[in-house]
Amino acid sequence: MVLFKRNPFGHILFIKKWLIRIFGAITHRRYRGFNELQIEGSEIIRNLPDTNVLFISNHQTYFADVVAMFHVFNASLSGRDDTIKNVCYLWQPKMNIYYVAAKETMQAGLLPRIMAYAGAISVERTWRAKGVDVQEKKDINPDDTQNIKIALKDGWVITFPQGTTKSFKPVRKGTAHIIKQHRPIVVPIVIDGFRRSFDKKGLRMKKKGILQSFIIKEPLDIDYDNDTIDEIVEKVEYAIEQHPSFLKVIPAEELKAQEELNRLRQWEY
Repeated sequence: MVLFKRNPFGHILFIKKWLIRIFGAITHRRYRGFNELQIEGSEIIRNLPDTNVLFISNHQTYFADVVAMFHVFNASLSGRDDTIKNVCYLWQPKMNIYYVAAKETMQAGLLPRIMAYAGAISVERTWRAKGVDVQEKKDINPDDTQNIKIALKDGWVITFPQGTTKSFKPVRKGTAHIIKQHRPIVVPIVIDGFRRSFDKKGLRMKKKGILQSFIIKEPLDIDYDNDTIDEIVEKVEYAIEQHPSFLKVIPAEELKAQEELNRLRQWEY
């Protein structure tokens, strides 16, 4: 029956659609109302193929970043230019959008488990456990890479290649291996303002009146045959503006002041 049609991961699309609609309606004012989301590059989204697209982005909160992407992608596909005005664009959402998330994050409570049904590809982090870097890194679970391959074949995949919400952390080579092996169109996204707007999980509003930015860039130029893993990693770091060289253009005093503000804001609920 059409009502019980499933995606490749066994999720019932009817249920997934209603989850996206409900969560979209609940969260819309977080990006247009309490805060304002400034978008650039909606036309790039409309010109992408329906499958084998990998979005790479810097990461600021666990959930608010990816929720914003669901809003922006669907608004762009419905013809809106750099705006998420009128949440009706989620009535018929793109159903084959997936996002890579840490398994321990998506299993930490009922709400994350429900949100996972909307499109999470849960992976076991090999370099961190319970929010702490580990000395002995675990082997990559082959099921995780296989699931990403399945998701790319079915549609679009969002990933945060640094694997952490901390700025200027190294890009993980796993993303480069995925790019080289599966040859997706790689679309960089650079976000800002989410860390100031939300708590670390991205569930609780921390501050109102923040201008959030969401910049969609042109797809990366990648030579899948000849570019090395390290070269792809470097391209990704530059594309999402997380290469160490970007630190050189920010005065140390300003960085220190930003860190102090972020420390103080965590108590401003």
